[in-house]
Amino acid sequence: MEMSNNETLSTSTNNNLPTVISSESGFYQYLQEINKIPSLTQEEEFLLAKAYLEKSDLRAAHKLVTSHLKLVAKMAIRYKNYGLPIQELISEGNIGLMQAVRKYNPDLGFRLSTYAMWWIKATIQEYVLRSWSLVKIGTTAAQKKLFFSLGKVKNKIANLYSRQVGEQDFLKIAEELGVTYKEVSEMYARLSGSDLSLNQPAVTGDQDSSHLIDFVRENRPSQESLLISSQEMTNKKKMLSEALTNLNGRELEIFTKRKLQESPATLEELSCEYNISKERVRQIEARAFKKVQDYVITLSAERLNPVVSV
Repeated sequence: MEMSNNETLSTSTNNNLPTVISSESGFYQYLQEINKIPSLTQEEEFLLAKAYLEKSDLRAAHKLVTSHLKLVAKMAIRYKNYGLPIQELISEGNIGLMQAVRKYNPDLGFRLSTYAMWWIKATIQEYVLRSWSLVKIGTTAAQKKLFFSLGKVKNKIANLYSRQVGEQDFLKIAEELGVTYKEVSEMYARLSGSDLSLNQPAVTGDQDSSHLIDFVRENRPSQESLLISSQEMTNKKKMLSEALTNLNGRELEIFTKRKLQESPATLEELSCEYNISKERVRQIEARAFKKVQDYVITLSAERLNPVVSV
């Protein structure tokens, strides 16, 4: 199977990157390795980027990637306090770097490092959000900003007032980060606690007691309510079908095209189709809707209050 340029770049580059060993000494060894790789001048970087952009030169792409590995390591270290292995943060950052190299256009006038910083940061942050907790923390831009900035703001307030941050500071944090008080409160509680297994006993040490998952509220509809909803929908469709039999030919066509189609026809389209004014189309639609509405109301009332014959 033929590989695309992107797949080839990823495979070729990954096979030639210095290896991060899963230990602290291995990490420092990796830093020593990448520090030996020379940085590129602006002219060298431009020529290599053009070679990859115009000729798909993978050796040029490899040089662009390896010359910026120091940038990835520097950015990855900023996220080491989230409790994730530094080598995994670097690996994710390297993926972002390769994505940046694929999309980099040197003719725009800025250096690769400036462009790549966004890609590296984005891939590392996505990895942290995916891995930090089994419980989803947030996906909106505001929630991500809050997650990654809360620690900095807490330290800033603690240093300014020489005390621990508490609820009295949530409003100030919310204003500074552009989020709501509630979002700050929830994120603060989330980051201050630890994840619990829902399968653990509700009473510590009692393996026979109920488990925490037993106390989680069930938000999904029950089978009974699903069945009732299905029956109600069937009844409504049946009443609508019966109501439509009270419309004449033109009323039925216009009502169907205006009310029952996924993409309703416009008044102008129907005006041209039936060679009548848009106002006349609107009047026919309104009359048809009134007939259908009256029939359904009458039928519903009869079913709720059936006439009992003596």
